[in-house]
Amino acid sequence: MTLTGTYNRNLDDKHRLAVPKRLRTQFGDSNLKQLFVAPSTEKSLALYSAEAFENLATSLSQRTTNRLEVRNYLRLFYSQAEAVELDSQGRIRIPERLVEFAGLKRDVVLLGVQDHAEVWDLEQWESFLRANRLEFDSIANEAYS
Repeated sequence: MTLTGTYNRNLDDKHRLAVPKRLRTQFGDSNLKQLFVAPSTEKSLALYSAEAFENLATSLSQRTTNRLEVRNYLRLFYSQAEAVELDSQGRIRIPERLVEFAGLKRDVVLLGVQDHAEVWDLEQWESFLRANRLEFDSIANEAYS
């Protein structure tokens, strides 16, 4: 199922984040117990279902490791990625190193982005929107060219 939507959330003192039921359902598993959290671009984090994470791993394994950039990306990505359990309230605990990587504070935003969700610090997301919102048509044209 395609993940969509924007959800304002709070990160508590233990770095727990409530994943909305609608988004958990969109991950395609009504009994979702685990997600993978990993570093992503623009100081965000990515949340993947086990299936989507495996699909990504398969895609990444097809990249040549003869290039330093690919090797370094794989090292940075996989060394920081981690499986996290959903508790009975639908919360995950984001590891400290990933909270620091993304500069997450109390107010965060969860975004559905096709096959994964992204976690952004609210201020970072609002800055991204201000910088890119007016360019939507141009960005869309580039994406579909």
